[in-house]
Amino acid sequence: MSQQKPFISPSFSFETLEETLDVKPKGAQLHIGIPKETAFQENRIALTPEAVSVLVSNGHHVVIEHNAGEPTHYRDKDYSEAGARIVYDKAEVYQSPILVKSAPVVDEDLPLLQLNQVIISPIHLSAMKAELLQKMMDKRITGISFENLKDDSGSYPIVRSMSEIAGSAVMLIAGQYLGSSNHGKGVLLGGISGIPPTKVIILGAGIVGEFAARAALALGASVKIFDNSIYKLKRLQNNIGQRMWTSVMEPRILAKQLKTCEVAVGALSSQTGRTPVVVSEEMVSNMRSGSVIIDVSIDRGGCFETSEITTHEHPIFIKYGVIHYCVPNIPSGFARTASQAVSNVLMPLLLEAGDEGGFENLVWHKVHLRSGIYLFKGALTNFHLSQRFDLKYTDLNLLIASQR
Repeated sequence: MSQQKPFISPSFSFETLEETLDVKPKGAQLHIGIPKETAFQENRIALTPEAVSVLVSNGHHVVIEHNAGEPTHYRDKDYSEAGARIVYDKAEVYQSPILVKSAPVVDEDLPLLQLNQVIISPIHLSAMKAELLQKMMDKRITGISFENLKDDSGSYPIVRSMSEIAGSAVMLIAGQYLGSSNHGKGVLLGGISGIPPTKVIILGAGIVGEFAARAALALGASVKIFDNSIYKLKRLQNNIGQRMWTSVMEPRILAKQLKTCEVAVGALSSQTGRTPVVVSEEMVSNMRSGSVIIDVSIDRGGCFETSEITTHEHPIFIKYGVIHYCVPNIPSGFARTASQAVSNVLMPLLLEAGDEGGFENLVWHKVHLRSGIYLFKGALTNFHLSQRFDLKYTDLNLLIASQR
C-alpha cells in the first residue's frame, strides 16, 4: 500500500504571528507653570526648587511667577538657580500647557485658563461651584485633584502627608494654648513625675487621629480614642504598637470623657460631604474651663457643634470657657514641610508623564491615576461632582479607551 502524503490545506497559515505590543511613544517635553497663590491662607507651593531642578535636568520647562515661593521662604533666586524662568506677569504663567497649583481654581483664574490645559490642584468640594466647573468644561480642561490622586498601593499620598502634618501639628498647637502665655490653663501638655498626665481625647482613628495620638503619647499624655470603625481602631493600635484606650462613639461615654479632658481633637473625616457633628453644644458647656478643642474636621464643617471657622491670624475663640482652635488647612501653617510633601508626590508624577509623552498616555498605562482625574478634556469624570451639580457624568475608562 503506497504511503499517502500528508495533506496540507492552504487555508491554514502556520506562520507565527508577532505579538502586538503597545509601543511606547517618545518622551515629551513638558511646559509647567507655577502661579503665585492669592487664595485665602494658602502658603504652600506645589513644587520646591529641588523638584524644579530635577524636572529641568530632565529637559522640561518650568515657569514660575515672581515671589510664588515667598510664604514658604523659597526665594526667586532659589528657583532661577534650579533652572526655572521667573516671570512677573500672571497671564504668562497661565499660558503653560500644564499648570500646577497648591490652591483650588477660583473665579479670577478662569479668564486666564487656556484651551486643553492640564491643571493639577486641590479641589475643595465645599467651595466648588457649578459655574466654575462648567467654564472649565467649556475650555476642555483636564483636571487632576490632589485629594483623589492615588499611588500604586491604592492610598492617597498627598492627603496622607497632609493628614500626617495636621495630626502631628495638633499637639504642638494644643501645648501652645494650654500654656500660660496664651491665657491657657497653664498646664504642661504631657506629664512629669508625680503629676497625673494630661488627658487627650481624639475623635477619629484615621491618619490625623493616629499622628495626633503618637505625638500626645510621646509627650506623656494619656490618650483616649473614639471611632465607629473597629477596623480603624485596630489598625491604629497595630500601627502605634501598644494597647490603647479606645471606644466606639457612644454619647454617654463620650460626654463623660470630655468633662474631664484638657484637650479634645476632632479628626473625623467624611468622603462625600459634611463631617458628622458628634459633640453637642451641651457636651462642650460641661467641659472644664481652659481646656482646648482643636477641630481638624473644620475643613468639612467640623464635628463639634460650637465650632466656627477661624484664621491663622486669629486662630481661636472662647466659648463656655473652652478655647476653640478651628483653622482650616492646618498644613498651610507649616507651609515648607507641606510643600515638600506635595512636591515629593508631584515631581515623580510629572517626570513619568514626560517619559510617557504626556498625561493622556500616562493614564492609559497607569490605571491608579484615573481616580485623581475629575475633568478629562472637558468631560466631567467625577461622580460626586456630577451628582452634586447635576452635570453630565462620563466614565473616564470609556473615554480613554475610545481615544485609543
